[in-house]
Amino acid sequence: MKQDRRAFIRAGGITLAVSGIVPAFLQSCKSGTEGSRVNESGSNGSLAGGSLLENMTAGIEPLSDEDFLARQEKLRSLMQEKGVDALWIEGGVNMNYFFDFSWWLSERVFGVVLPARGEPVWICPAFEGPRAEEQIRFGRDIRTWQEHESPYRLLDDVFRSLSSPTRKVALDPNLRNFVAEGIKRESSVERVDGSSLVNLCRGIKSDKELAFMELANNITKKAYRWAFSQIKPGMKPSELRELIASAHGRLGVSGYSMPIFGAQSAFPHGSRNEDELKDGDTILVDGGCSVEGYSSDVTRTIVCGSPTDKQKRVFEIVKNAQAAAHKAVLPGIRAGELDRIARKVIEDAGYGPRYKYFVHRLGHGIGLEGHEWPYLVKDNPLPLQAGMTFSNEPGIYIYGEFGTRIEDCFVVTEDGGKFLGGMLCNSLEDPFGG
Repeated sequence: MKQDRRAFIRAGGITLAVSGIVPAFLQSCKSGTEGSRVNESGSNGSLAGGSLLENMTAGIEPLSDEDFLARQEKLRSLMQEKGVDALWIEGGVNMNYFFDFSWWLSERVFGVVLPARGEPVWICPAFEGPRAEEQIRFGRDIRTWQEHESPYRLLDDVFRSLSSPTRKVALDPNLRNFVAEGIKRESSVERVDGSSLVNLCRGIKSDKELAFMELANNITKKAYRWAFSQIKPGMKPSELRELIASAHGRLGVSGYSMPIFGAQSAFPHGSRNEDELKDGDTILVDGGCSVEGYSSDVTRTIVCGSPTDKQKRVFEIVKNAQAAAHKAVLPGIRAGELDRIARKVIEDAGYGPRYKYFVHRLGHGIGLEGHEWPYLVKDNPLPLQAGMTFSNEPGIYIYGEFGTRIEDCFVVTEDGGKFLGGMLCNSLEDPFGG
């Protein structure tokens, strides 16, 4: 695609609007994240007050060619800073991120070389050439290999044509092993890990990406809220899962969820057992959806009927741990420090040490993938930057009794952290109050 890339150079950080992170292009959509007419009660797809679960995604402006060109330009700038001459990307999420292009992975090598200077070069099986040419929007140089030929020799020819004499090539961090070994075997260039290049691009979200994530998280919380109004004793987890999926669909997305009941809620990712819901059971639900490919991830814990004092106390400890970590969010704080802060709240309340009851890390990066770099985990020295997005999901799991987790995603801003999707927990009885 012949366009002036310099026109699309953008700064490495993001600018957040004073009124919030949702830019005008999303605020003008038919149903925004705060304007949806959804509340609780009713069993026919409606909520209290008679409003319907309405599509909240109508009118969203997708990413443009300019957005993808800006990503490519940022990647080139990083390569130049680090003395890297090119990045090799296979089909998968990274190709989708930089080139808006999806290609299924098979035993036949397909991918793109993005030089630090110059246009992309695509490597493609010859018989797939016409299909690739029809779909590729960025770059017209498509080089093909026949079935009896080695794609790695063709790749080496591309690498050798790079303008720099050093010919240092970064490899897609998601590269499959047999492809990496083929490049190693048949290419003489210096190979380096491309993780730092890709992560620094994908880890800092743009205003558009943040708006998609704001909406996705809000939709999931509203889907939960409606489905929770239908809960009754005797229900199976699969029935609640179907209700949440239906609500997601009516709100305009395809969503997933993992409801866990009773003692099984002490298993953070569930159990094969699906017991029927009983009065007094803890209900833990984890799930999400995506808007324009960008993910939500939300966990709520409630109780069927009246909670015990212990259920209430554990919930308050987890809520306080989430709040303490969130209060500490600022650019420059180390990722591992947030995990330490949340874990200390839980340990000081008697649910320690270390991973005894809070059995997992505090959170993970999120974006095009539900779990992606970077991670809020002990000893991670990475300083946070404005525009990074994470889950904040402390939990306490008491095997044989119940588990409690609260999960909301947030973005790091220059002034602190901002939860995505609103509707924060107030209590076990009010899981979407704030």
